[in-house]
Amino acid sequence: MFYNVLKAKELINLDGSKFERKALLEDADKSFSIIAIKKDEIIDTHTSVADAAVFVLDGEIEIHFDAEKFRLDKGEIIMFKKDTEHKVLALKDSKFFIIKI
Repeated sequence: MFYNVLKAKELINLDGSKFERKALLEDADKSFSIIAIKKDEIIDTHTSVADAAVFVLDGEIEIHFDAEKFRLDKGEIIMFKKDTEHKVLALKDSKFFIIKI
């Protein structure tokens, strides 16, 4: 996969699933993944094992942290510290990168 030009939006498709995750790079607690999620689906509350950044490629999502929520549109990014509980709600069919460092 190294030294290849990849078309980000074509890396993953839902094909009937509520959401899909595809790891592009992984090493211990570090990873670079792409996620596709259907409108109105939720990725339940979980905790990140590393500092993370979410970059929305397509669609619109909400990320919920305790009492706060953030709406991210195509082209927007949010970063957060490890051990932060959060969940994701898809407001539209969406694709996003999650980078854990």
